[in-house]
Amino acid sequence: MKGNCLKIIPLGGLGEIGKNITVLRFKDDILVIDGGLMFPDDDMLGIDLVIPDITYLVENKDKIRGIVLTHGHEDHIGAMPYILQKITAPVYGTKLTLGLLEAKLKESSFVDHVETHCVSVGDVIKLGVFKVEFIRVSHSIPDAVALGISTPVGLVVHTGDFKFDQTPVNNQGTDYHKFAELGKEGVLVLMSDSTNAERQGFTLSERVVAETFDYTFRNARERIIIASFASNIHRIQLAISTAAKYKRKVAVAGRSMVNVVNIAKELGYLEVPPDTLIELEEVPLLAKNRVVILTTGSQGEPMSALTRMAMCDHKRIEIVPGDTVIISASPIPGNEKMVHRTIDHLFRQGAEVIYEPFSGIHTSGHGSQEELKLMLNLVKPKFF
Repeated sequence: MKGNCLKIIPLGGLGEIGKNITVLRFKDDILVIDGGLMFPDDDMLGIDLVIPDITYLVENKDKIRGIVLTHGHEDHIGAMPYILQKITAPVYGTKLTLGLLEAKLKESSFVDHVETHCVSVGDVIKLGVFKVEFIRVSHSIPDAVALGISTPVGLVVHTGDFKFDQTPVNNQGTDYHKFAELGKEGVLVLMSDSTNAERQGFTLSERVVAETFDYTFRNARERIIIASFASNIHRIQLAISTAAKYKRKVAVAGRSMVNVVNIAKELGYLEVPPDTLIELEEVPLLAKNRVVILTTGSQGEPMSALTRMAMCDHKRIEIVPGDTVIISASPIPGNEKMVHRTIDHLFRQGAEVIYEPFSGIHTSGHGSQEELKLMLNLVKPKFF
């Protein structure tokens, strides 16, 4: 590689939803951003996960100075056990992101030892010729960051996943001032989240979902079953807090949901009032109007807890008339058929099903058009 040329190489996540991984290379220094997976379409029979092609990294593994993670969602860290099987590099991330990653690595038989470094918002690290600053952004999971990357040819801003939530549930919104400062310094390249680029206006605040949850809990006569992404910790917190307000106990179903709840609680990112959480085995012992079940399956995954409940195939939970099922997530593109199949079966079991786009029961963690324009106006990049 000749000359003072910065290469930006997306190995996944560009023009698709999932398996986010981007490479920055200057001469013999490589910086890797994220390492995510993609969930298969329902026509990809026999496929459990889709991971990026990292042949380029394997061929240049001696040049990799570090892997930097923006947040702990599966489409950004889910492929890390497979990547770290093939390459050795230090991994940098915030406290929750590394907590979720380390749990994945413990489950994996691929990785014996990984060098991890915990960073905080405002920290600056040097990886070869790159200097990386961590910038607070609002997303559907705590501890999400954007990256300000100083390179020999100019400043690169990688937003990670973000939105400009004016009333974030954890009171930690996207750092407007830092992005404006970077814009004044002069930004060569902006790499921005574009998930909701086709959606007009602003993305609703998580507080709006809180109002819908409150209304639903207030009017539900019997059990409430909530399906969400296991890694949407803000939504899990909302469900637990609302359940406690209405004096309901919360049981957790689905391995990934149980793991995330335990990790987030242990690291201090989930506040659970005393005596709120119960085991699934205890659900039949309580009055139906005193129970909330928090479950996986918001994407209609065939082996998920909610789908097995809908198909009368769950060992402990049976859907009965009077149950209120909240699907607090939007279908990932390609999953629509599986999600609506699950909804159909829930209705057939007699449940009331509340789901997007009619209910206000979900909001995206990604900025819509006006937020993307705002980011552009703040950063003022030469290239986008």
